[in-house]
Amino acid sequence: MAELMIPITIMSFICTLLFIFWRPQVNVAIPAVCGAVFVLLSGSVSLSDLGIITETIGGASITIMATIVMAIVLESFGFFHWAAEKLAEKANGSGIRLFWYTNLFCFLMTLFVNNDGSILITTPILLLLLHHLGLKNHQKIPYLLSGALIATASSAPIGVSNIVNLIALKIVHMDLYLHTAMMFVPASLGLVLLTLLLFLIFHSTLPRKLPASRPSLWHSPPTSGNHPLKPATSPIPQEKQTKFMYYILLFVLGVRISLFVASYIQFPVPLMAVIGSLFLLAWRWFYLGVAPTDMLRKTPWHILVFAFSMYVIIYGLHNIGLTNMLIHFFQPIVSGDLVHASVMMGLLVSILSNLFNNHPALMIGTLTLTNMGLEPLPLKISYLASVIGSDVGSLLLPIGTLATLLWMHILKKGKVNITWGEYLKVTSIVIPITVLFTLIILAYWVIWIF
Repeated sequence: MAELMIPITIMSFICTLLFIFWRPQVNVAIPAVCGAVFVLLSGSVSLSDLGIITETIGGASITIMATIVMAIVLESFGFFHWAAEKLAEKANGSGIRLFWYTNLFCFLMTLFVNNDGSILITTPILLLLLHHLGLKNHQKIPYLLSGALIATASSAPIGVSNIVNLIALKIVHMDLYLHTAMMFVPASLGLVLLTLLLFLIFHSTLPRKLPASRPSLWHSPPTSGNHPLKPATSPIPQEKQTKFMYYILLFVLGVRISLFVASYIQFPVPLMAVIGSLFLLAWRWFYLGVAPTDMLRKTPWHILVFAFSMYVIIYGLHNIGLTNMLIHFFQPIVSGDLVHASVMMGLLVSILSNLFNNHPALMIGTLTLTNMGLEPLPLKISYLASVIGSDVGSLLLPIGTLATLLWMHILKKGKVNITWGEYLKVTSIVIPITVLFTLIILAYWVIWIF
């Protein structure tokens, strides 16, 4: 069996990817689980390795669960309806104005929670808004796709916006504050470029004049069967909604700040996220009398299964020599010019992320970097470039991040179909340009401040 370990592991990886690309409508967890089972049977991943993998992704999974709790609580209080109505008011009948407000909203929500939470909150809100405006499917795509790309890419400027970034930070021994100082400006400039590129692509598709929204629709219960989302209308009296929603957002912002504090005092960040979510659940239970059992039904468990299975597959590749091969090839490049180091590591993790999701890709990239024996500055630039590849470059394909997988899941529930072809038609243009621009700016920014 030992002589078959390497070919079985490689074939399991290839077949898993081919099946996902060939049948994207099939639940992605199914081929990932099958591939992971074959990797386990081959012997390239042991039972002790499973313990390491579980420990590695445990914090990410807990944080995602805590984020889902926040999204469910916000929905219960009617936040989705309220936010959709406010966006419609701000747009004031202009499809162009709605595009800019949509992307600003998605950016801010990622800063408030994280990329996965932003997708879980903003996508239902946008679906609800676009449904009430009566837009056709092709008119919805610019808002939904640009919002998803901005929400996910917005996790790059600060490390706490993406739990996979926090895992990697721990591995390279970089604190949250240094990460933000080195990354915020380049990543923010990259986001501005990404938004401008998206606007240029969608400009001709965006409706100049939005259909009039009927105010009564925002406050009436959704009809059973036809409504794409069926989110709860707000149980809060209309005259008190705005004040109440601001209180909720302030609480979520407080939880956000607490994650920075937790990182600073070495308190487990996932545990802090759980504490905040439990307070929200208790608040909802006390205020609305809604028990927390609904999250068992609303959680997309298959996304977590997919992530774990892909970790098993990539760990098998790591054990049969993938990391050593990457070290041998990239060490001379990364050890030299800092701009080359930034571009090459960013592109490497971008490619790996689109092959087997950004969580295992950033893990394998970070393990590769820490075994190269690099000087502190090249190591930091290479790590930050890996984060850009993981957070932005991973958006080239829908399977690149957990956030985009969650997004596709929500769209399917909302009866909006965006095919892989429609997705790639946009991302194949905007993502490579944005990634290259951000990686180059990163290198020169870090060189300048140091």
